[in-house]
Amino acid sequence: MAAASLTSITLHSSASSALGLASKQCQHNNHTCCWLTERSVRSSSTRQRLSSRGLKIRSAATKQVKSPAEEDWKTKREVLLQNKVRSVDVKEALRLQKENKFVILDVRPEAEFKEAHPPGAINVQIYRLIKEWTAWDIARRAAFAFFGIFAGTEENPEFIQSVESQLDKKAKIIVACAAGGTMRPTQNLPEGQQSRSLIAAYLLVLNGYTNVFHLEGGLYAWFKEGLPAVSEEEEEE
Repeated sequence: MAAASLTSITLHSSASSALGLASKQCQHNNHTCCWLTERSVRSSSTRQRLSSRGLKIRSAATKQVKSPAEEDWKTKREVLLQNKVRSVDVKEALRLQKENKFVILDVRPEAEFKEAHPPGAINVQIYRLIKEWTAWDIARRAAFAFFGIFAGTEENPEFIQSVESQLDKKAKIIVACAAGGTMRPTQNLPEGQQSRSLIAAYLLVLNGYTNVFHLEGGLYAWFKEGLPAVSEEEEEE
């Protein structure tokens, strides 16, 4: 599905009506920023009218600029390795939690965390259900629905802020998600496999966290090994 495009022009507030352009306007220092659909400026007559008044036309897709979490996996992996982010298996993670005061940061959706998680784990979801209703968000919902997915997710823009409110930059953190992913190369996956926990680890090191570990095998392996797990209800009792 192609993203819709918008065209931005800036002109004096008295000029927009003279041009006869239908647009969404916002005032900035006696100037009007006009956002038009790309279709409205395709005609040569409209472009000539704009050009005759010395106006420049700029187009921009409605899709937002790529965020750090959307960086390609190869780049993320290089940063993780450079910052000495180490993967640990579930039994080692449990030992580090008990003996070395490591904190397990569970980045799964809140509903999954409430159902079951390691005792003492902190939940900050890296992805959340799409909340906003901008044109771009509506388009994403429609795209998900086309494939039968009616609970589309988006990157949690408050992820780092939420982590910082609970853990300082020197905290010893083991980041965990459901599947885990891996940085280890294999024959089929020469650069390993990206996961939510590795994306979260990448964001943490970019934001100054210095003791970040990654749970190899994810919480699926944790539960499969029969390691301690509680639900939110049990933890509150």
